[in-house]
Amino acid sequence: MKGSEGKKARLLSAKQIRKILQRFCREILREHKDSEQLAFIGIRTRGIFLARRLCEMLRKAGAKEIPLGEMDITLYRDDLNTLLPEGRVDRTRIPFDITNRRIILFDDVLNTGRTARAAVDHLIDLGRPRMIHLAVLVDRGGREFPIAANFVGKKTKLPAEGQVQVKLKEVDGIDEVVISK
Repeated sequence: MKGSEGKKARLLSAKQIRKILQRFCREILREHKDSEQLAFIGIRTRGIFLARRLCEMLRKAGAKEIPLGEMDITLYRDDLNTLLPEGRVDRTRIPFDITNRRIILFDDVLNTGRTARAAVDHLIDLGRPRMIHLAVLVDRGGREFPIAANFVGKKTKLPAEGQVQVKLKEVDGIDEVVISK
C-alpha cells in the first residue's frame, strides 16, 4: 500500500482465506461435476497461487487432475503505456489447448474489471473456450467494465483511493488481506 494515509485493517486472515478456498472447492465441484473439460488459469501474480491451491484441494477431494496454466495479461491491458516503464512482461504458460474447455480464471482482486477484460481478450486470442468463469478472493467494487465474478471470496466497498493488499505465503510469506481507506 502506498503512503501511510488512511486506516489499515485486516479484511481476511489466513484462516478466512482457507475457508474461502474450501468454499470455492465445493462450489466448483457442484457446478462442474464433469471436470473432464475443466481447466484453471491463474492471472499473475497472485491468481496463479490461488489456482494452484484449488487444484490441490480438488485433487484431495477426489476430482480428476485439472490442467493449470498461468497468464500474464500485461500486453493486453488498455493502460499498457503507463505500466511498462516500471513493469515487466512475463510470458503466459498454458500447456494445454483451451478450445472447448471450461476455463476458470483466478485473480486476487476484482476492481475496475480491466484485468479480467484483458485476460478474456488474451484467452480468445489463444482459442475458443466453451465458457470462461472468474474467481476472485476479493471484490472491492469500482467497476469500469461490465465484469462480474462467478466465485467471490469477500465483497467490500472501497473508495477509489482505497487499497487492497492480498498477501499469500508463496509470495509474501503470510496469508492475509489488508485494506486501507
